[in-house]
Amino acid sequence: MKTVTCAALTFALLATLCAGAVALGAQQAEPTVYIIKKGDTLWGLSNRFMKDPYYWPNLWARNPEHIVNPHFIFPGQKLRVYADRLEVEPVKKAELPPAAAPVPQAEPAATSGETKEQAEAPVPERHFTVNGSEGFIAGSSFKPSGYIIAGQHNRQIYAEDDLIYTDIGRNLGGKVGDRYTIYKNYGPVSHPLTNQILGYRVAALGTLQLTEIENRSSKALITSSFMEIEPGSSLAPYRNMRKEVSLRAADLDLSGYIVETRTGNKAIATGDVAYIDLGEKQGIKVGNLLYVVRKAETEIKYYSGVDYDLPVDVLGAVVVVETGDNTSTALVVKSIDTIYKGDRVEMKKGH
Repeated sequence: MKTVTCAALTFALLATLCAGAVALGAQQAEPTVYIIKKGDTLWGLSNRFMKDPYYWPNLWARNPEHIVNPHFIFPGQKLRVYADRLEVEPVKKAELPPAAAPVPQAEPAATSGETKEQAEAPVPERHFTVNGSEGFIAGSSFKPSGYIIAGQHNRQIYAEDDLIYTDIGRNLGGKVGDRYTIYKNYGPVSHPLTNQILGYRVAALGTLQLTEIENRSSKALITSSFMEIEPGSSLAPYRNMRKEVSLRAADLDLSGYIVETRTGNKAIATGDVAYIDLGEKQGIKVGNLLYVVRKAETEIKYYSGVDYDLPVDVLGAVVVVETGDNTSTALVVKSIDTIYKGDRVEMKKGH
């Protein structure tokens, strides 16, 4: 598979920022304009103007546009420098130099000329809305209150507005009007490196409300459904799982792995859900951003007996939306290459 270096990924990231800016009423100051020169790279320009070469993933995650631009900048293009972002003005095909291409080595760029107030201006927040269908890795503390035992007319697949039967009756404390979240247990999750069992993959399928009660059973109406619901699905007391997650700076450096995906597929991309082997006990918090990285897959033809430690390839970014003791649920907010179960995730303090 084609790998993408951090620098190349940065080209794609910052080039797309030309599509639009995040405007705040308190930040109407004119940007500093820098003319891109031969030898400039966006990685180097980001380092100089943003004061942090690793700042680009934050900009990347905050940018809702899909990455479609080539990994190139050209001499003569204008770079607009704001306090919180960089924008590269697009160029038309007719304006491109005949042999324009980026040069790996970055030349020193001009100073941004930004004021202290501009440099310290707050970065606009980016929010991610989740509806609770993301699921999680459940441990021994997850105890279902009951189960769906049947559906009307012997149906085996249910969805919103269908009537079903549960084993929650008066004997289990059930009352008319009680609401439950419907879950499905997809089986144990083992760590891709150690084979240790971390728990079992659980996905929320929808919600229901009890409408009629007997001693050992009840009738219920499915009030919402995310996926197909079947007999045997487990029930737990309802809680509103829809929420907005804001990016939150990390308090420490951490490294872990993607151990499973919501769909069970090995390959995922932007918009998919991953489960990682880092939780509250390791210091993970909702809103933390982690980079998905992979060891560079390339052949080194020159060998001098040295075990080269190559920089990793950055494949994407995930945001934590739910935390458990030792695992977390994360939304893939950007991917520049296919992400696989077993890929490593990194969290950097302050990012």
